Amino acid sequence: MFFIIILVAVMVVFSFIPVGLWISALAAGVKIGIFTLIGMRLRRVPPAQIVGPLIKADKAGLDISVNQLEAHYLAGGNVDRVVNALIAAERANIPLPFERAAAIDLAGRDVLEAVQMSVNPKVIQTPWVSAVAKDGIEVKVVARVTVRANIDRLVGGAGEETILARVGEGVVTTVGSSETHKHVLENPDSISRTVLEKGLDAGTAFEILSIDIADVDVGRNIGAQLQTDQAEADKRIAQAKAEERRAMAVAREQEMKAAVEEMRARVVEAEAEVPRAMAEALRSGKLGVLDYYNLQNLLADTRMRESISGLGGEPAGRPGRQQQ
Repeated sequence: MFFIIILVAVMVVFSFIPVGLWISALAAGVKIGIFTLIGMRLRRVPPAQIVGPLIKADKAGLDISVNQLEAHYLAGGNVDRVVNALIAAERANIPLPFERAAAIDLAGRDVLEAVQMSVNPKVIQTPWVSAVAKDGIEVKVVARVTVRANIDRLVGGAGEETILARVGEGVVTTVGSSETHKHVLENPDSISRTVLEKGLDAGTAFEILSIDIADVDVGRNIGAQLQTDQAEADKRIAQAKAEERRAMAVAREQEMKAAVEEMRARVVEAEAEVPRAMAEALRSGKLGVLDYYNLQNLLADTRMRESISGLGGEPAGRPGRQQQ
């Protein structure tokens, strides 16, 4: 029973104290105390995630302490990736201190990928960028941008999206300043040359090495389409104004008809007063019977003349009937 208790105690001690890692570190020539490993256990730091990268760094000739690796782990960083990045930078003769690599890793960027991109540049392809030349023809361009990571600007520098946006803006500006779309098709290198001279990598985490035009295509005739749309809009405006004028003319015609009807009503009303006036004149003696007959004969003669001349009027036989 006592032997079992001792065995269990030894197993517990060996499970808490990473003796295997301590032996591995000693075998690799890395000096790390057993109490340091116990302290990692107490600080809830997995010793394997510190000892392994420390051995790799020591074998690569890097001067990194246990405290640096442990502090980076406690800050939420990836210790193994940082050490791999430092080894890659050392092999490529790229100056990269541990503090900068740790800052890049804590900033959320892949520091190992950044070092690899510094050695082997990356090609970024833009989507189709549509631009319109001065002659109104649409030109579609696809560009390939070769970039290299800038270690000094990885922290706080803009990413690939900014590079693509700036390249697209430069393509639109260059094509828009061309007199004709034929000039763009004949000299596509003018786009890359003009865009590259703008310094689009300022404030980004990359350095633009080259901009190559992968494809150029002719799109729609935007100028003609805009002119057609403008003509259609002018036509609709003219139709609206013509309709307005027609409505006003109809309104004026209705007003004139109403005025004519009113005048006709007044004439009829005035004509109705004539017999009354003549009767009153006959009663008062101001108009004699002979004068009345002479007036009727004059009216009959006038109507006959109007009928003969084709001006209208009543038939010539009517006055005779009135005279009878």
